[in-house]
Amino acid sequence: MRSVGVSLVILAAICWGVSGGIADILMNKGWDPIVISLYRGMIGFVCFFAWFLLRFKQNWTSSTRLYIWSFLAGVGVAGNFTFYFLTIQASSVAVASTLMYTAPVFVLVISFLLRIERSTWFKWGCILGVLMGIIMLTGAYNTDSISVGLLGVASGLGAGLSYALFIFGFKNASSIGKPQPTLTIAFFSFCLILLFIVDIDEAASVVTSNDIGWLLLLGILGAGISFIIYVIGIQWTAPTTASMVAMVEPVTASLFGFLLIGDQLTIIQILGMVLILVTVIVLSVKKHPHPQIKYSHQRKKKTV
Repeated sequence: MRSVGVSLVILAAICWGVSGGIADILMNKGWDPIVISLYRGMIGFVCFFAWFLLRFKQNWTSSTRLYIWSFLAGVGVAGNFTFYFLTIQASSVAVASTLMYTAPVFVLVISFLLRIERSTWFKWGCILGVLMGIIMLTGAYNTDSISVGLLGVASGLGAGLSYALFIFGFKNASSIGKPQPTLTIAFFSFCLILLFIVDIDEAASVVTSNDIGWLLLLGILGAGISFIIYVIGIQWTAPTTASMVAMVEPVTASLFGFLLIGDQLTIIQILGMVLILVTVIVLSVKKHPHPQIKYSHQRKKKTV
């Protein structure tokens, strides 16, 4: 079952990578990133709600704590999707997806501030490695020819921070109840948040546009199916393995951008991307020793 779990996580990561490319295509057609983000989340919510209703009695919960943590996860995913698409608009799919994977570094820094984790030279070395990778990826080492503007860097790091918030909220909610109600509540919260900031007229015009098919595909691949198979897959996968194979997402996004959209990366940018991804993998492996594998085996006993 372990190989099945890894395969499902890889498939989910590929779906996420492709969704970034689809979003780039839609933005090139003139659609606002927030509108694209809203439809991705709304379609995802419909999928999760249907999954929740399949076993309503087993999935229903009245835990207030689950609602609070799920809402926090919804705030995180709203920020993640929106900042991710804004970064694509400001730079490229490859840069956006890579900056988003700085999430473990944000978790580490917050853990230092809250004194949850001890500060070590190894961990600070990982943080420095990611910062060097960001500088190389964005071209910040040469202010005369910087490839990614300040807005792109800020939104990319915002996507990473939001991703960390989603992981934090989802992990705590899942320890109380099942993933079905957690994802349903999180994405319902997501929809409410974005409805307050989206251009309603533009969002409504999607229904009668020729691009409705692209947005449906984005929502199904980028939220609905991908999150469901990821949640199922991680039950049979150690956290360290899941974090490593999820790195397929920025690779897929980069290939999609290069082959179908025409995005170009310099050698230094590619090296910066590799440095970020390798550092995050090393950090994930070092932070999650063997006891975590035991946890993943215990999760097998839960039914999804």
